[in-house]
Amino acid sequence: MLGVGFVLVCFFGRLWSILYVGGKKNAELISAGPFSVTQNPLYFFSTVGATGVGLMYGSVLAAAALGLASFVVFRVTARKEAQFLLGKFGPAYSAYTERTPRFWPNPLLYNDQAERQFSTRTLKRTFRDGLYFLALFPIIELAEQLRNSGVLPVFFTLY
Repeated sequence: MLGVGFVLVCFFGRLWSILYVGGKKNAELISAGPFSVTQNPLYFFSTVGATGVGLMYGSVLAAAALGLASFVVFRVTARKEAQFLLGKFGPAYSAYTERTPRFWPNPLLYNDQAERQFSTRTLKRTFRDGLYFLALFPIIELAEQLRNSGVLPVFFTLY
């Protein structure tokens, strides 16, 4: 159930983040809402989701491996994006990076705006993409039932 919770946090966290950046990525420097507590909320929430998928398989080892793998991949991607954003926004981006953690959120830094415009098209696309994570619930349950009934062979088990 902890894995399901992680995947739901991923799903809703990514939707929340897209409300702020959707359609404006690389066009303006977003520093409110989830972007006020971490520079990379989409990557953070995706890592939480990857860890949750591993937990849904019932394996702490799989959860750690998936979480670590996604963290490494997103860290490399975030560094490349940071170089681009520094070139585009200069001192404003430097000031943002000095006060905002790169990956691990600091909720004490949260600030927001009274109003925010967002792209409904981008939100719909992110919602649809998030449904892939949610679709894993029945797939994993089915695989577990087939494995427990002996229909699906078990080649190895991770603990």
